[in-house]
Formats: sequence, C-alpha cells, structure tokens
Amino acid sequence: MQRKRTHTCGELRKEHEGQSVTLMGWVDRRRDHGGVIFIDLRDRYGKTQIVFNPENKAVYQIGKTLRGEFVIAVSGRVAIRPAGMANETLATGEIEVIADDCEVLNAAKTPPFEIIDNIEVSEELRLKYRYLDLRRPTMQNNLLLRHRLYQVVRRYFDENQFVEIETPMLMKSTPEGARDYLVPSRIHKGKFYALPQSPQTYKQILMVAGFDRYFQIVKCFRDEDLRADRQPEFTQIDVEMSFVDADDVLGMVEGLMQRVMKEIKGVEIETPFPRLSYAEAMEKYGSDKPDLRFGLPLVDISEIAKGAEFRVFREVLENNGTVKGIRVPGGSAYSRKRIDELTEFVKEFGARGLVAIKIGESDWDSGLAKFFDESTRRNITQTFGAESGDLLLIVADERERTNTVLGNLRNRLARDENLIPDGEYNLLWVVDFPLLEYDEEEHRYVARHHPFTSPMEEDLHLMDTAPEKVRAKAYDLVLNGYEIAGGSIRIHKRDLQNKMFSLLKISPEEAEKKFGFLLEAFEYGAPPHGGIAFGFDRLAMILAGRQSIRDVIAFPKTNSALSLMDGAPSEVDARQLRELGIKIIGT
Repeated sequence: MQRKRTHTCGELRKEHEGQSVTLMGWVDRRRDHGGVIFIDLRDRYGKTQIVFNPENKAVYQIGKTLRGEFVIAVSGRVAIRPAGMANETLATGEIEVIADDCEVLNAAKTPPFEIIDNIEVSEELRLKYRYLDLRRPTMQNNLLLRHRLYQVVRRYFDENQFVEIETPMLMKSTPEGARDYLVPSRIHKGKFYALPQSPQTYKQILMVAGFDRYFQIVKCFRDEDLRADRQPEFTQIDVEMSFVDADDVLGMVEGLMQRVMKEIKGVEIETPFPRLSYAEAMEKYGSDKPDLRFGLPLVDISEIAKGAEFRVFREVLENNGTVKGIRVPGGSAYSRKRIDELTEFVKEFGARGLVAIKIGESDWDSGLAKFFDESTRRNITQTFGAESGDLLLIVADERERTNTVLGNLRNRLARDENLIPDGEYNLLWVVDFPLLEYDEEEHRYVARHHPFTSPMEEDLHLMDTAPEKVRAKAYDLVLNGYEIAGGSIRIHKRDLQNKMFSLLKISPEEAEKKFGFLLEAFEYGAPPHGGIAFGFDRLAMILAGRQSIRDVIAFPKTNSALSLMDGAPSEVDARQLRELGIKIIGT
C-alpha cells in the first residue's frame, strides 16, 4: 500500500505530541551523535527533526545511509524535545519525530552547491541547476511572495468590476521600439507572427468592444539588450479603463498599491501619492524615476555663477548651459583619490569633469576660491545650504546632460554614504511627460511612450508649431527609484491619431499597414479610455528585497538571453526549417 503524507515538514507543534505521522521531503542535514542519528527533513513548508534510535535496527540502518537531498518518507511518533533541546529558530523546534519506519523514495547525487541561503557560488551555476537553486528557502520565499502578489492583484481588480481577458500570444508585428520576437508560420510560408511586446492595441480594441474595465497578468516579449531588471520575456499587470481621465486611473492604482503593501509587506501607505512633473523631477533629482527616500537635491547656481571668473563655468553659461551641483554633508573629509573616483564616474555619463569645493569653517577650503569674489562664494554656499565640513560637487554642461549626470551621481552618493533607509517604501507619480522626443540619428520625432498616447488639450495648438513642447497625458509610478508602472490616456479619435502618425513621420500607407485594424475600430464609436501597465517582475523584486528580477522568476534567462538549464535557444532539425520555408544562410 502506498504511503500517504499526513503532515508537512513545517506543520507539527507540541499539541501533536503522541500522534503517529508520515512526513515526506528532502534530507536537509544529517547528524550522527554516536548512537542516535538526527535528520532535518525539509519541504517548502519548513523543517522537522527526525530521530533514528539504534533500538529500531532496521530503521537505524536506513538512517545511516541517508545523505543530503535524498527524498525520503518517514513514519513515526511526535515527541516533545528534551528540556533545553528546543530549537527556537524553527517553527517546529519544540518537537521531533521518532522514526518507526523509513523509505528512500529517491537517492541523490551530491549537489554542485549546498542547498542553503547566502551561498558563495556563481549565478551561472545557480541558473544551470535552477531546480536545486529553487530549493533554497530564500528562492522559495521569493516565488511564494510572487504567488501572493498574483492573488492580491486578481482579487482587487475583480472587486472593482474589472474583467480578466486573455489576448493573443501570436499577433501582427508592429515594431515600435524594441525588436519583435518573430514566429514563422508553417501554413502561410514567408509570413510571421510576432510575440507581443505589450497587449496595447488589443486592450484598446477591448475598450471599443465595450469592456470598460479590463485587466490581465500577461507575458510580454522584447528582443532588447538586457540588464539586472530586464528579461526577454517578462510579466505585466495590464490595465485599461473607459470613460476615465488620468485621475481615475491613478486613483485605482493607488488603491491597488495600498492593498499590495498591506497584504504583502504589512505596511500602511497613505494616498494620494505625491506627484512631480517630469520637468520638476529632472531639474531637482536628475531622473524621471527619482528615489525620494533620501535628500541630496540638485541645486542650480547658474545665475550666481555668471559673474565668476572661473572659465569652465563662464564658457558653459555663454553657450546656454547650466551649472548645478549636490551638497554632500560631511563630504569635506573625502580624499583626493575619492574625488578622482567620482570624477571618473561622472565621465561615464558624458560629463567633462567634476568641480569639488570643500567648505571650511569660515570660507571655501579650495584653490578655486580665487576665481570667485567673497560675495559670490557666500551666495553659492548659502544657496546650497552648506555648512562647515560639507562638500559641493558641481557639473557645468548643457542642461539635459547636467541633470542626467548629477542624477546618477546622487544615487551613487546615497549608496556610498548609506543614506537609503531599509524597510521604507516611497511611492510617487511622475506626470506631464513630453509627448515626443527628437531622434538625432533618424532625424525625426519619436513617441516618448507610444504613438497612442494622447496630448494635453491645452497643448494641441503646439503640435504644428512646437511639437517638442507638447505634454502628454502620461504618467509613471515610481517606487524607491524604480519605475514600476507606466501608462497614459489614449487617443481615441482617428483624426488626432492620424496627426500623431504624421508627426512621427509614419505615412498613411504605413499606418494603415501596421495599425489599420485599430484605426478602423476608432470609426465605430471608440470611447475615451486610458490605462497603465505594471512591471510585475520588478515590483516582486522590490517587495522581496532583491537586486535582480532573476531572483523572482522561476526560470530566467542570463544577460545574453540564454537558458543555462535547458540550453535555449538551440538549433532545430533541418526538417522543421524546411516545413517553415526557412534556410539558415549565415550567422
């Protein structure tokens, strides 16, 4: 008769004393105390100590053969551990199971690394043996958190009358941004499906179809360069609503985040979230996803520096550039070597250099003091709010580059100085993005978000005369310096959509070829609508306190889009290629 598991390895407590139980799991650890053998038996629920007494010779002999990661079934009696022997670090630490019977369900080779947290092993090895890596408690907790996040999201949207609708995985290729992953058609040789970068057009079609509240937790695919928080396939929480304005969408999302933070982290957050315009975020923090858990704002001293004799500042300002910087409290203790390291760091982001000014007890402790009169030095110090012992780090360049450089420097300094508090969650909206940005290589405007984003009504008159000044009805949600969601109110009328395509240098023929089905749908009564999409993996990563989304995805790819465990991507049989009408002509 086949054994049946009666309890999990994290379930038994002192109230189970005397009960006969059967546990199944993996041998986590074996300890032979010269007569009695102890086994810690592990499953995803926890660990239970199993005792093999020599009086039961048959079971004791099996206990002597057990090794780490053997899969076993153990039947026995629950007993309270002897006085002073309880393990307070385990939920089951007050009890143990005295083994009456044991069966090895499957032996195991010695694993290539220990199944413990905080292992010193390369990520490549972990990914190759992902099935072992996923046995580690931290990894299992990450995926359990992800599971709970799924459930919270679904319950919230269901309670708010949203309909979960699946959209196709095989769709028309409409490349706008990252490259599509293409899927050849066997039936229609020479033609291809694309894997969706986003369900954008489908969810807008659903609004036209009358489903005024849609959501989906959906896989998306982008063939782009990767980094720690990107994958070729990723998960979105996709949301769309009809008959709404931006405030309606933002309010719905704030309610979701309140629920998520409460149920996943036990944290109460206040709404509404602060809002920063894109211009404010860039000017004050040098980023469109600023981390506001710490200070270090950017300070503009361009007007004050105009009269200085310092050539670097003067030349930049004469060419309509800007002079801005960051005050580092206590930074005058920085060594020359440390300042040189920061100078090299900012050069990676395009800066020509970094001006460092130490603040002494009564004046600047810097050789640059001679280029600024006393009044200007005092004015600059006061504008930064600097005190004795502080350091001013200043960049002079064209405005956009200056902001970007200092934004990256701000984040670097916060990490180096341990200014980022643990366990704090800062949420804010960044709004009023530019609708367009100019691509110098292609000599045309491109959509800042996507070509279906609606412009602000008050800026419509600028679309013909100054398109770079048009603001979008777009919004990003930022959590601890990460963009976790982005969306917009959409264009829902064909004439305005045609105008947008014209600005993007998309011809009527190209627009019809790529988006004709959507444009035609607009002519059959499209409601005003808007939505947002969350980076589900990134949100899970932050909530789990990890630094890479690979730690919250069961089977992720490497930075070069490889699956080390199963060897994807791989070559395929020549017969399959012939059926698809495909010939490999080179690499």
